[in-house]
Amino acid sequence: MERIIELFFKSANMQRWNDHIRPVNLVELDKQAHKITVAYIISKVEESENNEINWIELINKFLFDFFYRIVLTDLKPPIFHKMMDKKENELNQYVLSLIEPKLNNFNPDFADKFVKYLNSNKDSIEDKILKASHYIATNWEFKIIYNSGPFIYGIDKTKKDIEKRIEEYYDLRGVQKIFWDKKLNGFIDLCGQLRFQKRWAYIPRVPETSVLGHMLMVAAMSYLFTISSIKHPCNKRIYNNFFGGLFHDLPEVLTKDIVSPIKRSVEGLDELIKEYETYQMENEILPLIPESWGSELKYLTEDEFDNKIIEKGKIKKVVSIGDFNQDKYSPIDGELIEVADKLSAYMEAIASIRYGITSKELENASKNIKDEFSSKKILNLNVKDVYKNIEKIINE
Repeated sequence: MERIIELFFKSANMQRWNDHIRPVNLVELDKQAHKITVAYIISKVEESENNEINWIELINKFLFDFFYRIVLTDLKPPIFHKMMDKKENELNQYVLSLIEPKLNNFNPDFADKFVKYLNSNKDSIEDKILKASHYIATNWEFKIIYNSGPFIYGIDKTKKDIEKRIEEYYDLRGVQKIFWDKKLNGFIDLCGQLRFQKRWAYIPRVPETSVLGHMLMVAAMSYLFTISSIKHPCNKRIYNNFFGGLFHDLPEVLTKDIVSPIKRSVEGLDELIKEYETYQMENEILPLIPESWGSELKYLTEDEFDNKIIEKGKIKKVVSIGDFNQDKYSPIDGELIEVADKLSAYMEAIASIRYGITSKELENASKNIKDEFSSKKILNLNVKDVYKNIEKIINE
């Protein structure tokens, strides 16, 4: 599992649009995080139009495509599409040779799903949503590029190519709505702004991970922890743990990333920040999306590190999910998401130290996180071993 986590983290170093003028750092991890956020919105719209969405398939296919992009991300889009037309099988085999061993060591069934995904026609509604989301997220960052260097040779052709790709998915109601619903567009913009908020803002680090990229790391790890440490998790539990991880820091788009030492420096400050985040969520973010989705987003983001269920229409905090592992209870393993959150922070710290960009703050933070969380045992997950293996991989 740790080798898969390493793959995701490597994408924080993968530069995008590095042949164009870039006023901000654009990396693959952030792009993928924005993509799955857009996919969430499109899927919710499609569900409201009575189209059935297989959310587990959507998550799996997103992760599988992410693996693919990590391997081939340096290819320029025109070259990539031409190669896919002419040499798709060869490319698939190349990607498979690099990714399948890591997936097999983690979970043979998961690896088998990846093989089937590569050999599929990719024409399901989940595939279409992910492709549309890919181009919408690409277009969002391209606008930044275009406004910075509209004089660059060939940039207008790139603009037209992206717009043409998006038009291919106008039959999806969710795609249509994103472009005429200013509120939904505003929600996507807000999520995109988390690309510009750097983690550990006052400490020099490499790579400089963003809040949005961190959110995807937590979502991916929560997903891996869920399918590896929980026996037969219900679909809603898998869904909640993934999207709970993805949106757990969403309020920070309005409050910024307030580091833990500051939160703990004044008694009651952490609670005050939480109150402000709740107020801002209810007044600034939730009004941008339909009420039914808003209640779900509120459930995922409030008390995000508590184990919770919904019983008889009311949210209940529980010590463990236990007998509530059923879709009707909409269970979420907040403690598991917290483990993923702290492991992601630990990786951010020790990776920078390994690169030689360090400070006493980073060293203390990595030690404190490891001391506090590596001794935990959540469900069947031996957190100590995960920390040990991650540390070994980073230091290779």
